[in-house]
Amino acid sequence: MKQLRLGVLAGLFVVAGVLSWGAARLWDSFGTLPSVPIAAPIVLAAIAAVLTATALSLRSRLRAQRERRPGAKGVEPLMAARAVVFGQASALVAALVSGMYGGVGVFLLGSLDIPARRDQAIYSAFSVLAGFAVIAAAFFLERVCKLPEDEDNGKGQVPAA
Repeated sequence: MKQLRLGVLAGLFVVAGVLSWGAARLWDSFGTLPSVPIAAPIVLAAIAAVLTATALSLRSRLRAQRERRPGAKGVEPLMAARAVVFGQASALVAALVSGMYGGVGVFLLGSLDIPARRDQAIYSAFSVLAGFAVIAAAFFLERVCKLPEDEDNGKGQVPAA
């Protein structure tokens, strides 16, 4: 399994941002711009929380397993691999969604004097921040599930467990 690359995520963020900024300009010239849902940052924050909780749980279980504590519950390799895949997929989607809301937010910066647009810009900003939290949690989960010998080879390949 390959590691997440920050450059790929940044590229997705920028491309989605530019496309959504252009689409927002076009859409606004023809009518009303669709609103940014208040649930967007909430859902992204919930995904970040789930990823972080999973990483913390796996980290404590792996530590207990390494220290050979009595009654330590081990981590199945397939479960760790699924967690890493979930984290990677979440990071990719979060980069796209954050870029989309970021582009809309940049478009809305031109009309902050209108209260409704200002609220939409705030929701966009929180969505981008929550998307970054998802990406950070995915990197943390990936780091937790790295095998010790993976750090030595330096080739960027990360078997989940």
